[in-house]
Amino acid sequence: MKILTTGGAGFIGSAVVRLAIQRGKHVINLDALTYAGCLDNVASVAKSPLYTFEHADIRDPLALEQIFEHHQPDVIMHLAAESHVDRSIDGPGNFIETNIIGTYNMLEAARSYWIRQGNPDSFRFHHISTDEVYGSLGTSGLFTEETPYNPRSPYSASKASSDHLVRAWHSTYGLPIVLTNCSNNYGPYQYPEKLIPVIILNALSGKPLPIYGDGSNIRDWLCVEDHADALLLVLEKGRNGSSYNIGGENEWTNLKIVRLLCSILDDLKPKPNGSYSEQITFVTDRPGHDARYAIDAKHIRDELEWRPSVTIEEGLLKTVQWYLNNQDWLTSLRNRNQFGERLGAKG
Repeated sequence: MKILTTGGAGFIGSAVVRLAIQRGKHVINLDALTYAGCLDNVASVAKSPLYTFEHADIRDPLALEQIFEHHQPDVIMHLAAESHVDRSIDGPGNFIETNIIGTYNMLEAARSYWIRQGNPDSFRFHHISTDEVYGSLGTSGLFTEETPYNPRSPYSASKASSDHLVRAWHSTYGLPIVLTNCSNNYGPYQYPEKLIPVIILNALSGKPLPIYGDGSNIRDWLCVEDHADALLLVLEKGRNGSSYNIGGENEWTNLKIVRLLCSILDDLKPKPNGSYSEQITFVTDRPGHDARYAIDAKHIRDELEWRPSVTIEEGLLKTVQWYLNNQDWLTSLRNRNQFGERLGAKG
């Protein structure tokens, strides 16, 4: 199987690339290498004969057409996206251009290529999305594949729009698609603008550990390696036209996550005095901050027999150890980008 993967130098995309090559798949990694894309994320497979890199932007239709024709992929995994809610608050334009127009460009390039190939049933356009398209839950209930969309940030609105485009290209043109919506990912190689890497790196630097509001917001946490495994399973065995919610079965408040990270750091790299939890600082909440996300993963569990394999305690321990052991990766990233400043605070 030859997989054309967009965004394969990003956090989730690189996990997919590494796992796919480990399993003997040929991967063409198409990535624009924006601030969150890093070829160090795929360095472990970069010399494999199964790996090819294409430096291109999904906003460039001509480049996409040429890449499709040159590489002749069997399937598409579309992960390239602007993904940080806070950035979308400050600069929504990039999210519209990449997540909506870029997805349109990918769909049109894929459709044209699929037709030229004779409309093979084996072709798949796998669109990877987020549970944030569903909006915010109360204290009970779960997101299912039938939950109405109710996006509440520029980021989630742009991803909801891209989801609708993918379904429309399937219904209107017959393009074979599968679609997945995942819960919050964490793990190695995550760009330090999301909660978990920010907390780890701020703790080690002696900086405040910022928690929005009172820290009661709840997320379902999914280890990125588990997510990559689920994505490849859906790509190969998911039913044409179907959607699958992928969750980690780990509902935790942000405050509880931060306290667990502090406890792990206290054990692995203790401070001379006190606990890292003493650095916790509550800050003004994000505008439109969703209260709770929680995935009902019954569909993928029943149909494809998939469940996450990593508990939050196991996954966070492994994640903290990875950041402690990979300071070179962080240094390289810091030399290329500035990070650590809060975005989206004013709305």
